[in-house]
Amino acid sequence: MDFNFTEEQQMLRDSVGRFLQNDYDFDARQKLVRSDAPWSPAVWQQLAEFGLLALPFAEGQGGLGGTITDCVAFAELFGKHLVIEPYTSAIMLAGAALAASDDPAAQGWLAKLIAGEAVVAFAYEEGHGTPSPELVTMVAQANGAGYSLSGEKRLVVAGADAEALVVVAGKDEGGAPALFLVEAGAAGLEARAYPTIDGRSAANIRFDGVPAVELAGAEAALEHILAHAVIVQCAEAVGAMGALFAITAEYAMTRKQFGAPIGTFQTVAHRLADMKIAYSKARASLLYTAALAESGAVTPRDIAILKGQTGKLGRAIGEAAIQTHGGVGTTDELSVSHYHKRLLACDAMFGDHGYHFRKVGMG
Repeated sequence: MDFNFTEEQQMLRDSVGRFLQNDYDFDARQKLVRSDAPWSPAVWQQLAEFGLLALPFAEGQGGLGGTITDCVAFAELFGKHLVIEPYTSAIMLAGAALAASDDPAAQGWLAKLIAGEAVVAFAYEEGHGTPSPELVTMVAQANGAGYSLSGEKRLVVAGADAEALVVVAGKDEGGAPALFLVEAGAAGLEARAYPTIDGRSAANIRFDGVPAVELAGAEAALEHILAHAVIVQCAEAVGAMGALFAITAEYAMTRKQFGAPIGTFQTVAHRLADMKIAYSKARASLLYTAALAESGAVTPRDIAILKGQTGKLGRAIGEAAIQTHGGVGTTDELSVSHYHKRLLACDAMFGDHGYHFRKVGMG
């Protein structure tokens, strides 16, 4: 199994990497996080111009027909540069749900999403901390005009500022959860925005008889959509791990104590070796699972193992980086603490490592 990116993937990856290195360095990112903006519309539009917003969608829908490995290649860069733009929520979740439905409204919103003209958020979490559809309690009540939604969704990334929402809810007539489209500003919709630990924008959203359109056909793709979103989320985490290891290794070879770089001390050298091994394991697991998904052979167990391993190894790398840097590693001024917080957030989303290990009998 070849874990190397293709020449075409690497060329576009290099272009996106240069853009992020020049226009989205740590100082620029921190300025954005401290502003009132939930993300940068200019950066979102630039991602559209690179074709990244169109990447996973079929050419017949205005997309590029990319694979999950294509998405992984760029999601790693988002983690490396601590990007706060809502790629996973808007593209891999909401966008994939829109693409799975033949509803004209869904296709209209997908076109806006691909063009960078709108952001659509994905609302599924209700406080359980897991992506299990069977735990969804929100119910869509059928009426003459379609459906209405009542209840609450939590931790909706980009939820307060998106132009529309894709909502997971059960139907009053029973059966598996379905997906519904709600436009921002709809009557009965109330969002409370807050920053996440890693600088992104999220919201808890209350629905009180909110009118919704069913995304017919999308419910059959829900498991597939969640699996691909988890893979991309893990790619972000792996990108952050690689960057944090590089930062820590450089610090250990420049920070001197007792007249020698601390990286030459056995304890620190062994810690760096453990970080390198953890990063290599996480990246190998990521690329292997992405290859399985691309071939159609991935199973829920594969996804759970990837998510569990990535979360556990990411936490270990973050803790080792802070231990190596000492107190300065916890400060807001240094990127180390922000990488650690991104890794904590990546672990928590879609169920943490403990949940996924228990799911497959490893915890």
